[in-house]
Amino acid sequence: MLEVRPLGLDGVLEIVPKRHGDARGFFSETWNAQRFAEAGIDLDFVQDNHSYSAAAGVLRGLHYQLPPRAQDKLLRVVRGSVFDVAVDIRRASPTFGKWVALEVSAEKGNQILVPKGFAHGFVTLVPDTEVIYKVTDTYSPEHDRSIRFDDPAIGIEWPALAGGFQLSDKDQKAPALAMAQVFESAERVA
Repeated sequence: MLEVRPLGLDGVLEIVPKRHGDARGFFSETWNAQRFAEAGIDLDFVQDNHSYSAAAGVLRGLHYQLPPRAQDKLLRVVRGSVFDVAVDIRRASPTFGKWVALEVSAEKGNQILVPKGFAHGFVTLVPDTEVIYKVTDTYSPEHDRSIRFDDPAIGIEWPALAGGFQLSDKDQKAPALAMAQVFESAERVA
């Protein structure tokens, strides 16, 4: 059983798998191709990624891959919590440059689906956070792109964290949305 909630941008969803718990802990089926397809999410994931962040304030993003190597992402947190963001980067979309955010946490057991055509990023809200996400295409350096996390044209309202943000060199040097190579069509990328 899945709860699926649209988050206000085309195809960005919060997914909450059912948890079965008792005094020992819980069990949750986090991915089942048949159940997801029955909920209208029919994707072929080909790679799992796992990131660990030692501190609160580790910001990763905003990342995406261009066609033909674009990726859908299904992200969950197995320890800690993140403020997760998706930005519509389909130039012809009526919501181009708009963003949506969701707190994803191990405690909640929720997930976020970020479809192709969206840049994605997150910041850790607590130390020792681990994130696992599935993608529908493998990493391709030639198609890998990023957008500046603090681009004022997007205006993401990141949470204020003591100590600020920790970013990779790649993310510090990312271009603004206006200068980035993005998706030209508003259509969902197959």
